[in-house]
Amino acid sequence: MLPFNYQPILTGALHKWLGNNNDHDSISLYSFSWLSGGEAVKNGLKFKNGASFFISSTDNEFLKSLYHGITKDPTIASGLKVISIDIQQNPVFENNSVFYVASPVLIKRKVGERIKHFTFKEKESDTYLTETFKTKLKEAGLSVEGVDIQFERNYLNPKTKLVHYKGIGNKVNICPVRISGSPEQIAFAWNVGVGNSTGIGFGSLK
Repeated sequence: MLPFNYQPILTGALHKWLGNNNDHDSISLYSFSWLSGGEAVKNGLKFKNGASFFISSTDNEFLKSLYHGITKDPTIASGLKVISIDIQQNPVFENNSVFYVASPVLIKRKVGERIKHFTFKEKESDTYLTETFKTKLKEAGLSVEGVDIQFERNYLNPKTKLVHYKGIGNKVNICPVRISGSPEQIAFAWNVGVGNSTGIGFGSLK
């Protein structure tokens, strides 16, 4: 059984698999989903029939390091371990695509002396989503021209949620996003995620 706030455990497994790879110490050009298949019980989540999740990146060396790390030690925690790996190629995307989230989107900015978390209800959240994504595009040497990210506010039931990571509360968004740009830019977003802290399990897209 895993605790409800298991993100640090999953992040720790990822870092173990990467070994000496330093990608997690810089701008995170990768993302990973939360676990699916869990059943909520009194003190956490049970995975009677196993679990599934995915890790995405455009960096082949990152993916090779990850693969070798998993094959060397596939354990995660509490009896969970990786028993199979499926590799998926990038789909062909349109210039305007809507994505559901595989982990909630976190948007944070320093406002005065404090860190503020923004939700889909605030219009400036779109600006910050696009701004953060452009930083990642630049880091990867890709064009930032014409790209735009917005929450899909017509979604039937968007939500906010408070998620604790190592004792710190994060107000996050469970709401699809619409991404406009070139097919290459959109494929990049599908891999690296959107918003802040994708390297610890936020903002993964499916």
